[in-house]
Amino acid sequence: MSSIPAISFQSVSKTYPCPRGSQHPPVQALDGISLDVASGEFFGLLGPNGAGKTTLITILAGLARASLGRVLVNGCDVQTDYARARRNLGVVPQELVFDPFFNVREALRFQSGYFGVAHNDDWIEEILHCLGLTDKANANSRSLSGGMKRRMLVALALVHKPPVIVLDEPTAGVDVELRQTLWQFIARLNQQGHTVLLTTHYLEEAEALCSRIAMLKTGRVVALDSTSALLSTAASNVLCFKVDADLPPDLAFNARVTGRAVQFAAPDALSVENYLAAVRQAGLVIHDIEIRRADLEDVFLNVMRQHGGPPTDEPRGPPSSPSSPSSPPKVAP
Repeated sequence: MSSIPAISFQSVSKTYPCPRGSQHPPVQALDGISLDVASGEFFGLLGPNGAGKTTLITILAGLARASLGRVLVNGCDVQTDYARARRNLGVVPQELVFDPFFNVREALRFQSGYFGVAHNDDWIEEILHCLGLTDKANANSRSLSGGMKRRMLVALALVHKPPVIVLDEPTAGVDVELRQTLWQFIARLNQQGHTVLLTTHYLEEAEALCSRIAMLKTGRVVALDSTSALLSTAASNVLCFKVDADLPPDLAFNARVTGRAVQFAAPDALSVENYLAAVRQAGLVIHDIEIRRADLEDVFLNVMRQHGGPPTDEPRGPPSSPSSPSSPPKVAP
């Protein structure tokens, strides 16, 4: 593993000025981001919508300029040494951007040429096979489904064998088959030494794939550590079950609710008993009870709450006793 970081963000800030004549202040999208991604690392960049993830990647790709700071790819400045930096980088964007005039194989050959790569048909065929695009290789880009277009974007990013791969929400809105196919291929490339930077809202993907994670909130790094260390901060288990009606407000205040599914942070057996008793006392029928270990989503929501997230993002604590479900909830420090 090289001693030079594969990606280095050095005090990166980005401010968008407001239109002339507007009375609104400039928008601070990034505020002093500093972090390094080691060569060969599988690194996760997480954050809510508007946290600055895509802005950071846009600057990394050289498509926007930082207001302050520097970004390096394998030691090459993305502004002053753009050509070398870009050759080291393969970016899969969020948007479905493609050339509608060529079939898939032609588009990959043209993309190779943009990077000065020729006679790489064997690699193109391997990419097509690994991403399930072989049957669509001669199909015009316009005729592809959304999922196939997403696969094509991944293929275009990898066609010049970049040592650094950036995946910006690569599995957003795609089927399970593509997700499995993509991660098998990307994991193999990572094992071969390619560096991977991933942004995703599927936190189970980040937990399974990333060795280290940074969490952004309002343009700042609010957590940065190994995945295992971040998970160790979530000491409690989580009580999960389903109900057929809404929780009372005092219980809902402590819960994370998704449709019928309810989750409570449960540090011990007594808190589990108290939550279940409180729910039953509220007249609700409980289904599909399970207790699981806290996962990265629990850590993420807790970090966001600690840095000004919505008050209902994360469970706070169990009721003090089953006989007092209406008592004020305990707020974790």
